[in-house]
Amino acid sequence: MIPSMEREFVDNNHWMSKEEFMDIMVVAQTTPGIFSIDMASHIGYKLKGIRGGIIGAIGIALPSIIAILLIALFFHSFRENHWVASFFRGVRPAVVALIAAPCFSMAKTAHLSRYNFWIPIVSCVLIALLGVSPILIIAAAGISGFIYGKYNIKFKKK
Repeated sequence: MIPSMEREFVDNNHWMSKEEFMDIMVVAQTTPGIFSIDMASHIGYKLKGIRGGIIGAIGIALPSIIAILLIALFFHSFRENHWVASFFRGVRPAVVALIAAPCFSMAKTAHLSRYNFWIPIVSCVLIALLGVSPILIIAAAGISGFIYGKYNIKFKKK
């Protein structure tokens, strides 16, 4: 959903810049809740205030809620079906690709350089291999960014 949102709000309609979209994405990642709903509510709020935020959240959530309810109503009757089980095994790699694609897109706009490219790599290793909570990674990155920003500002003033 995030690449679709970016395409609509940044590329097609030019309602915000890519940097504004990335800033909203960072804030949405740090707020609790479902990421796409957080994104929609933040973008809606930026564009149309409180009413836009509420409508954005409802607009993103409602189709998914309806689809999940319909699937839940009928899933018990066909979950043991060989074809359905095979379908879900086949869909798994596509889901991984759909999750990975926005990561590569975000990396292009994250201003990665030879000085900071290691941050996402270390974060992935800490989460995947060592089981560190993503919340701790986000908190550490936020605190480090704050300290770096404060240091960098003082450095530029001198």
